[in-house]
Amino acid sequence: MKRLFLVPMLLLFVHCSTQKTPVPNDVNKTIDAWHLAAAQARFDDYFNLMTRDAVFIGTDAGENWQVDAFKEFSKPYFDSGKAWSFTALQRNVYTLNGVVYFDELLDTQMGICRGSGVLKLDNGRYKIAHFVLSIAVPNEHVDSLTALKANWDKDYAKQLRLKQQ
Repeated sequence: MKRLFLVPMLLLFVHCSTQKTPVPNDVNKTIDAWHLAAAQARFDDYFNLMTRDAVFIGTDAGENWQVDAFKEFSKPYFDSGKAWSFTALQRNVYTLNGVVYFDELLDTQMGICRGSGVLKLDNGRYKIAHFVLSIAVPNEHVDSLTALKANWDKDYAKQLRLKQQ
């Protein structure tokens, strides 16, 4: 009998703990402002919308940037007046237990990409804490893309395995 009672209670707990809660108004504004700052090559505005411990993961397997390294990498692009331009085509924003996370389809110079990230409150303002950019590849082109990068993947995987030893 106790087990029969526990199952519905467990299901209720899981359901309640994963309910989507209303998204604060400034979340979409923050993400849009962050993308716009890059498009307009405004370095300080762009990085002021990221936390001090932010991570940016780019499309290349080696691009796992802690914010200071990402600033160093990005500075020449911003200084030239041409960083990158990402415009949201579609975005989903979620909150769970105070954590805000999102996924979006982006119109970029690389075609359609997917971005996903996490925001956190920093002195009362939402800021980007983690962002992942990936190139969206139609399923019907995955085989040819996989073949195109097979040698590179093999070599890079070997390098990573050697580092783990």
